[in-house]
Amino acid sequence: MRTTELQMVVWREGKYYVAQCLNVDVSSFGKTRAEALKNLREALELYFEDTGTPSLAEVEEPTVVTQQWQHA
Repeated sequence: MRTTELQMVVWREGKYYVAQCLNVDVSSFGKTRAEALKNLREALELYFEDTGTPSLAEVEEPTVVTQQWQHA
């Protein structure tokens, strides 16, 4: 069994928390951070199950980019 490290980000959006995996385009949400991360884990399991044996060697390390936006 291989172990692969996936990076995730969680943020609050209104009354829910959104959790997103930065390595693959999968996200989920929940009423708490813990629930959002639990739901994301389930979504990732389904994602990799649907794609067959995951070839995580092809998943690149994400680059996190920060930008500043001005608004009125």
